[in-house]
Amino acid sequence: MATSEFWQRLSASVSSIEWEVPLSVESSRVTRGTAKFWMALDVATIIVAGAVATMYVLKTGLIDLAVNFWNGTLFVHDPMWSLLGLFSVFTVSLLLTSKRLHLYSPTRISNVLNEQRMSMQACFTAGLVLTGTIYLDRAVYVPRTVVLITIGLVTVALGVRRFLYRLMLYNRYDRGVGTRNVLIVGTGPEAHALRHHLESIRHLGYTFKGFVPLPAQESVSPNRTPDIIGTYDTLFQRARAMFVDEIFFTSPCEHGLMQNALELARVQGVDLRIIPDMYDGLAWNSPIEYIGQFPTIPLHRGDVPELALIFKRGFDVLFSVLFLLVFSPLLLVIAIAVKLDSAGPALYKSERIGKKGRVFRCLKFRTMVQEADKLRDEMAHMNERDGVLFKVSNDPRITELGHLLRKYSLDELPQFLNVLKGDMSVVGPRPPIASEVREYKLNHLRRLDVTPGITGLWQVQGRQDPSFASYVSMDVNYIDNWSIWLDFKIIIRTIGVIFTGTGS
Repeated sequence: MATSEFWQRLSASVSSIEWEVPLSVESSRVTRGTAKFWMALDVATIIVAGAVATMYVLKTGLIDLAVNFWNGTLFVHDPMWSLLGLFSVFTVSLLLTSKRLHLYSPTRISNVLNEQRMSMQACFTAGLVLTGTIYLDRAVYVPRTVVLITIGLVTVALGVRRFLYRLMLYNRYDRGVGTRNVLIVGTGPEAHALRHHLESIRHLGYTFKGFVPLPAQESVSPNRTPDIIGTYDTLFQRARAMFVDEIFFTSPCEHGLMQNALELARVQGVDLRIIPDMYDGLAWNSPIEYIGQFPTIPLHRGDVPELALIFKRGFDVLFSVLFLLVFSPLLLVIAIAVKLDSAGPALYKSERIGKKGRVFRCLKFRTMVQEADKLRDEMAHMNERDGVLFKVSNDPRITELGHLLRKYSLDELPQFLNVLKGDMSVVGPRPPIASEVREYKLNHLRRLDVTPGITGLWQVQGRQDPSFASYVSMDVNYIDNWSIWLDFKIIIRTIGVIFTGTGS
């Protein structure tokens, strides 16, 4: 589901919200982790392709292949180190050529056909280097059929893999998942052209959020330039409130303003790009990157642990599939019990706010009577939590079975379906409801910088703490110190919380 209207109203009123600048982050590792991941996949592809080609030509099995290779008897008079040398030549040539052709750059920068063409070019170039090396080394013991089939398999495999990955990305973009929010600084023709370009080519994965005029342009009437969301002085406050990932500068401005924006982008971890015509010497060594067909120069990239996030997503999918398969009988029993216990559907679908303010339907087993949400306003005076959170002991809306399900956190089990969809993660801050987010201060929005989770640090450490400040503090602490190992520790502690029945 797309961002709801309430979120647009919240962003529009950001000038009255407190803004706290987070700690500075480094940007040098922005794409290194992801590039290493794709390089490792390329190496694995070469190994598999070489093994398949050899087994096909020699009519041998995988175990015999490994034994003969280790003993140096795979081919006639084939020293193992010579084969390893040839493999290294092909692999290094492919990796270097692919990097030179920017195949490890963000996928959104190039289109499908261009990526496929460059992928074929990288494979053929590496193949020519390999065949040249075999000729110069006089490695006549290597069957030419194996070489040709290996090159062909690698070319096809890399092309298919990149194509399927793009299809997956485009499908996520169509659902509003994984897109990057963009602000455009400037209101001139270049700014409107860039907006049209980003909105017309949806597979780029960008979502336009608004224009911010430069000081010299702020006298322009908003009626003449719609979608102006603020002034230049509030640029990064607006970026924070709207979960902006990239800011594009499209109009010339004073060097001091540009330098100040660059420093704030580094502090905020926001990507910053400019149009080449107005860079004014700020990025002499930066390459021009095409967003679709639009040339840009990246001045700064925020620090995103993309490789670790890919691993986290893979773990989420695997863990959720295994959990749903193993505990499907339990889920069925609970669903039947909820239906028999009280009138209403077994599942309760609640609109929650996810990463970057994206609205999604969070699934739970129903633990309250029907239309319980409408009774919440009447019970506001009974709230036992301070500030934003809402909690009432012995809530009369909760059914008898609901108390049991909540005590052992069984009502939240259907959220593994949300994890499979990508709306949630196994571990992360709990997704808030819209009414809570309306009361957030700007620094509280850091909770929404990451994908919400079924369990989190607050669930295992401070669940009974009524303080909203403590609630936010634990979530921010989790975000600042996140690691795969921290997720594992929280999952293990969650099991203990479930069995001790400390849920609410």
